[in-house]
Amino acid sequence: QEKRVQVSPPLTRGPSAFIPENEVMQANGLDERTNLLVEEYSTSGRLDNITQVMSIHTQYLESFLRSQFYMLRMDGPLPLPYRHYIAIMAAARHQCSYLINMHVDEFLKTGGIAEWLNGLEYIPQRLKNLNEINKLLAHRPWLITKEHIQKLVKTGENNWSLPELVHAVVLLAHYHALASFVFGSGINPERDPDTSNGVRLIAVNNFCVCDLANDNNIENASLTSSNFGIADSLSELEALMERMKRLQEDKEDEEASQEEMATRFEKEKKESLLVISGGICAFPVPFSFDDEIVSTDVSRYIEDPGFGYKDFARRGEDHLPTFRAQDYTWENHGFSLVNRLYSDIGHLLDEKFRMVYNLTYNTMATHEDVDTTTLRRALFNYVHCMYGIRYDDYDYGEVNQLLERSLKVYIKTVTCYPERTTKRMYDSYWRQFKHSEKVHVNLLLMEARMQAELLYALRAITRHLT
Repeated sequence: QEKRVQVSPPLTRGPSAFIPENEVMQANGLDERTNLLVEEYSTSGRLDNITQVMSIHTQYLESFLRSQFYMLRMDGPLPLPYRHYIAIMAAARHQCSYLINMHVDEFLKTGGIAEWLNGLEYIPQRLKNLNEINKLLAHRPWLITKEHIQKLVKTGENNWSLPELVHAVVLLAHYHALASFVFGSGINPERDPDTSNGVRLIAVNNFCVCDLANDNNIENASLTSSNFGIADSLSELEALMERMKRLQEDKEDEEASQEEMATRFEKEKKESLLVISGGICAFPVPFSFDDEIVSTDVSRYIEDPGFGYKDFARRGEDHLPTFRAQDYTWENHGFSLVNRLYSDIGHLLDEKFRMVYNLTYNTMATHEDVDTTTLRRALFNYVHCMYGIRYDDYDYGEVNQLLERSLKVYIKTVTCYPERTTKRMYDSYWRQFKHSEKVHVNLLLMEARMQAELLYALRAITRHLT
């Protein structure tokens, strides 16, 4: 009990602070399938808040739970307690106490050594050696090189075998991305029969984001902008649908040249670095973006807490190298490498990526029979663009056409600094859309992020092997 991270009580009832309880329950109540899935694939044996929110999309939930169960419980290179400790290390990069507490319990249940929960200085050197790759994967995966891999697998008593390392990398990427989902969906602490008030306390975000303007100028703060309630959100929806239709028609008319496509990508990549997540706050908050104050409970699992995605843009290094997707794709390269070194996980991850990318109900807010392919692709590719990954056959002009400013701020925050996500950001984009559609957005962001991290790590492993 005392090994858990201390945190504040939830502000709302139900599994999510962002989504009304009845909307989640409505989805769950109708679905026997969810209960069967939990019985079969939940490691804790209970319907936790993440699963409840994800169960709005049962098809996806099945792929998610199967792959997560496989990496935590099925035959694999790493011992069970190691798997949960790696999940704790990954979640700690984003101060995600929800996931930390969940895996502290599981770590102890699977026979983990309680002393390790006192912090990183109590763990074996071998696990400590993962700190560097954990940090890079979480915040700047483009910096991972074959030298990092060589350092981990070099001979010696603390070395990692390649299958073990692939298992660890899959777990790290999974839990970094899951932290994005937890914060992006406002997942509440679990209610716990073991505590006096029935709540297992987990940190709640109370940062205020008053400035979503590009230039940190408080006069331009979003309080006066159309992002919050002044513009007619119905007309926003109609305008978005109109743009989708126009893009479809333009595509049939003319193809942009390769040079033009490359220029549009570089422009979008550069702009994505300038999108501010967070910003000026109108009143003091217990958190500073510059020298992040991390609760001591969580900090015991973090090395170099100040390291984040942001340093990259702040230091004026405006050169994020471009990773040409066709040189190293998940389908042709990553998938087979993962499967070779850690059997079957490749199939499970592949099914999950395809499921989220192709998931559609052909609806948009109140409209039916809508082809949302262009929108789903823009969301997925924008996340990859922030990590420097470029698809030659994609016109990044579409991202600008389809993703409004408040949505870009939300995507950047959920993907790169999930711990700063607020309900206000969640509410500020696509105000006519259903909560289930926003949960779908979060699933897309989570999987796009996981795939981006894996591409960089697996490319480095491939280079080490060649």
